[in-house]
Amino acid sequence: MGRKKLQMKRIDVKSSRQVTFCKRRSGLVKKARELSILCDAQVAVVVLSRRGKLYESCAGADRFLGLIDSIRL
Repeated sequence: MGRKKLQMKRIDVKSSRQVTFCKRRSGLVKKARELSILCDAQVAVVVLSRRGKLYESCAGADRFLGLIDSIRL
């Protein structure tokens, strides 16, 4: 049994929106890590929240860390 296709729209309830953000961010980082392992690729994920908090994940290379540090400034 497949999943229902969700209509893309903004989540109105702030707490639900924050929970969804955290779950989807974690899922995105996990998929990026899997892609890095399966394809021997260098993958970087940079997510900026509405509050301005920066989340980063690098898989396969540390060369992205300099780029992430420059984004923080």
